[in-house]
Amino acid sequence: MLHIVLVEPEIPPNTGNIIRLAANTGFMLHLIEPLGFQLDDAKLKRAGLDYHEFAKLQVHPDLDTFCERIKPTRFFALSSKVSQRYTDAAFAAGDALLFGPESRGLNASQFAYVPLEHRLTIPMKAGSRSLNLSNSVAVVVYEAWRQLNFAGEA
Repeated sequence: MLHIVLVEPEIPPNTGNIIRLAANTGFMLHLIEPLGFQLDDAKLKRAGLDYHEFAKLQVHPDLDTFCERIKPTRFFALSSKVSQRYTDAAFAAGDALLFGPESRGLNASQFAYVPLEHRLTIPMKAGSRSLNLSNSVAVVVYEAWRQLNFAGEA
């Protein structure tokens, strides 16, 4: 299993979509506080539909606590500010996929968890700033799951 890690997510529908994604792929979803919403937010629940009960979700007060509790094998971080493509990475069970807040991305201290060769981007046309968080997570999750031969698929 791989871990989706959302650091300080801000927009409830994005996280709701990712809850649904986690439920349908078997990936574990971790939310790093502070959250920009309450877990009982109606928009969060609406976006996740009835998948909340099927998703494996944990909330952690910070990245250090996440690392102590989960002990991920490796970190991969996504950013629009690097050049190595997510398709160049070789993902493995136990890896953690780290995504920053929608409005600002990961900061320097959060990137410090991730070696330079594990900092990845999703290609976009020139002049583009960023993709929607839930879309970005879906793109990378499905590539990682494909590399694991869709382990756990029914």
